Amino acid sequence: MDSLNDILQKKNIDEPSEVAIIKRYVEMKFKSTVSVSVRSDHLVIMTPSAALANTMRFNTLELQRIAKTDKKLVFRIGS
Repeated sequence: MDSLNDILQKKNIDEPSEVAIIKRYVEMKFKSTVSVSVRSDHLVIMTPSAALANTMRFNTLELQRIAKTDKKLVFRIGS
């Protein structure tokens, strides 16, 4: 019988492509890191500053196009 550790090591727990694309985009364009959570109908992007969140709000359509998603983008401020 496999242990829980063995089962979890075999499981593919990669982040969705849209999450990786958004993180990479923010890192390249704004030189900052964000965390992204996936929900059923939206993506939550947590930014370290209000200035970054507001700037990203202006780029919402570009982010959706690059990430190839129709989900709503929700920006939150925090760490």
